[in-house]
Amino acid sequence: MAKEQLEMIKEADLTNNCPECFNQELKLTFYQKHLISRFFNRTTSEVSHEIKCLTCGSVIYPVSWTDDIERSFEYFQKLTTPRPSSVKLTGLSVWLLVVLLVLLGVSAYLYQAGFFKDLI
Repeated sequence: MAKEQLEMIKEADLTNNCPECFNQELKLTFYQKHLISRFFNRTTSEVSHEIKCLTCGSVIYPVSWTDDIERSFEYFQKLTTPRPSSVKLTGLSVWLLVVLLVLLGVSAYLYQAGFFKDLI
């Protein structure tokens, strides 16, 4: 099973007022989703975000955003550049591929040499 991991790609301080406590200590964070398993590490194109108030500790959901918060979010969203989607093989999968190729090569050599004719 692949584990999901969120990697922070951009963090910004907002000078907007918190809708809960009306202080100006908001932090906007963008995350990119990564899938990690034994055989591969996959970077997805899925980007998520979170706005959190540093004073009261509440997460500000899009339902309670003001127009100012929404404009600031759109500005920072344009500045955020996620990594491109990619798949990287781990050492275990590379090792298994090499073993498979060696076995295929050996069996092709033995077939050409007539080793399997005696078995049939």
